[in-house]
Amino acid sequence: MLLCCRSPKRLSEATEFDWTKGAMAQGLAAYREGNFFLAHEFWEEQWRRSLLPEKTFVQALIQLSCAMHHHQRGNPRGAYGQLNHALVKLQDFPATYGGLNVGALREEMAGWIVALGGERSAPTPPIPALRLL
Repeated sequence: MLLCCRSPKRLSEATEFDWTKGAMAQGLAAYREGNFFLAHEFWEEQWRRSLLPEKTFVQALIQLSCAMHHHQRGNPRGAYGQLNHALVKLQDFPATYGGLNVGALREEMAGWIVALGGERSAPTPPIPALRLL
């Protein structure tokens, strides 16, 4: 696995995104519909407006959607790389952040990384779910 180890930072759970309207909601809807490229585009709007640590969090969602887009297009190497980048960014976030179950998301992403990085072609797990709290 390509994950790096960094010293843990304390991140607050105070950040909440509005998942009911705007760019975050539109990205979530597109992601859940399997339109990963469009999800990336919506979340990029939010990313441009964000400051750290929110910017890093949104970038991880963008990379996750890019990974799933690569998977849809038959590019497991691209999916693997983007998933690794996204997972590294999410490592320092608490299990719940921004109104999302980050802990469950990290576990599902790790399962994908194992499946895509294996010697033999393993079946890919279900698309990582974005579970709101």
